[in-house]
Amino acid sequence: MAPLSPALERVIAELCRLPGIGRKTAQRLALHLLKVPREEVGALASALGEMRDGVRLCSVCFHFSDGDLCSICSDARRDRSLLCVVEEAGNVVAIERTGAWRGLYHVLGGSLSPLKDVGPENLRFEELVARVRSEEVREVVLAMNPDVDGEATAVYIARLLKALGAQITRLAQGLPAGADLEFTDDLTLTRALEGRRTY
Repeated sequence: MAPLSPALERVIAELCRLPGIGRKTAQRLALHLLKVPREEVGALASALGEMRDGVRLCSVCFHFSDGDLCSICSDARRDRSLLCVVEEAGNVVAIERTGAWRGLYHVLGGSLSPLKDVGPENLRFEELVARVRSEEVREVVLAMNPDVDGEATAVYIARLLKALGAQITRLAQGLPAGADLEFTDDLTLTRALEGRRTY
């Protein structure tokens, strides 16, 4: 294969730094950017700059926002007695896409992970406790990822909030829609059995 120009290689290298982008995808994107009109590349660069300069964290829930408060925290129609705790802002986007949640959120900024050197002091636990104490929160829903770090984080939060009077619940776990029992892993099947409900 013929060597690529240094400028193209630099763009490919930068694109490879993005999560989920390997060399082939980065190269395909870079070559695409060479084909489109200069204005489109400029518009992309401008949008990236505006995003980086303008988007910040909400002062209440720590979700992405253009101002001091995000659109969720500033929405008067939201049920302020319900608080869903998530690891990352991307989790808020996923839950909001369902349209099933009308409460507020609290973004921790990650999960407890001794192997990655992430302890309680690195996450927004103090802010969570302060919110549950000061706001009239009746239920805290723990929406952590169903992995070892997520489980450890959920247990830590449950212990932390136990004395504050709010009901602590957890997202249901089990079989995804369309799953085939024969090919479902043991842990998922176990959780589905434990979380069974009456028809």
